[in-house]
Amino acid sequence: MNIVMPKLGLTMTEGTLTRWLITAGQSVRQGDILFEFESEKSSLEYECPANGVMSSLVVAEGETVPCGTLVALLEPIKVTEPVNLIEETAVSPTGIYATPAAKRRARELNIDIVNLAGRGVNGRVHLIDVESAAEKTVPSTINVTPLAKRLATDMNVDLTQVVGHGPGGRITRDDVLTAVDNLQDKLNLPEVGAAEAPRDAEGIFRKRAPVTGVRRVIGQHMSSSALSAPHVTLHTEVDATFFVAARQQLNMELAGQVRISYNALFVACAARALRTFPQVNACLIDDEICTYSAVNVGLAVDTERGLLVPVIRNADRLSIDEIQQIGDTLVQRALLGKNLPDDLSGGTFTITNLGMYGIDAFTPIINQPQAAILGVGRIVNKPVGLNGKLMLRDR
Repeated sequence: MNIVMPKLGLTMTEGTLTRWLITAGQSVRQGDILFEFESEKSSLEYECPANGVMSSLVVAEGETVPCGTLVALLEPIKVTEPVNLIEETAVSPTGIYATPAAKRRARELNIDIVNLAGRGVNGRVHLIDVESAAEKTVPSTINVTPLAKRLATDMNVDLTQVVGHGPGGRITRDDVLTAVDNLQDKLNLPEVGAAEAPRDAEGIFRKRAPVTGVRRVIGQHMSSSALSAPHVTLHTEVDATFFVAARQQLNMELAGQVRISYNALFVACAARALRTFPQVNACLIDDEICTYSAVNVGLAVDTERGLLVPVIRNADRLSIDEIQQIGDTLVQRALLGKNLPDDLSGGTFTITNLGMYGIDAFTPIINQPQAAILGVGRIVNKPVGLNGKLMLRDR
């Protein structure tokens, strides 16, 4: 049986095989995860279509191939025949029903996989179930970003000992990395990963890694946009005092249900503005300016695989709490590398927020073929002249 690089959606033309989870000659069951791969939009797992033995692995890790390319050969085995399963099989002697990737990750994070409720068929535990369980081990009272929480879990950092420098004292990825650096200095340890970092002949580089998969496609797309689309950036400073107060009021009204972020408010405001000014909710295709019928707002998210833009569809028709809940789900999937094919497509306008990094203003690159992009900086409380008086305002 031929195992080929799958095609996910009409726009996918190639995929990068990022990691094999089995070896040649290994016995496998239907539903086992054979390998992980990336399209230009998502990082996914490939499930074994039948019981059998992997007779040959054709494509190497890190290799990018067109959709439909032969990746491996599987010799099917009838269900009635015994399958000699090794330790990494889906069902272990202890009765654990989980994918090999999930079991491996559970061991790394010291999580008891027996007690996990899997979201797969018949309750099978997948990698995302283990990742979610790891995040829940962090006390809910700690104000931490999802990316920082995952990084802390991977690097065995106690978040109760980390000082947050984000908005409202929120712990960010940089705070976790700083905590790791400080611990290394105290213990006089070598830099993380230095022993494994490949070096070139002259010893110039500390590490070399190929640009593949999602990161490569993002780079190509952004370079093309920067070179082909004339960028005109307009900077302005607005009074955000009532904006900040409105968020505080919403969070009091929705206490215990959902916590509204600034990004959710930016999406809500932009969506209604795009409905009022449809010429901005447009794209340039060939020699035609096409106005979109729907308002689908993308929100740029910094992930380990690069910059991704999950799309909140029909944002102009959603309430603020719906925008927040949908946005939370999309961002979480992006950070975990578990995007669905439709998560990152169909956007008509993009918002990128660098305020959490202390940025006042910047020039974002248009997400082609969209006509415009909104870049948002930080909100600062500072003195301004208002009605002939000097007052403190959020700007």
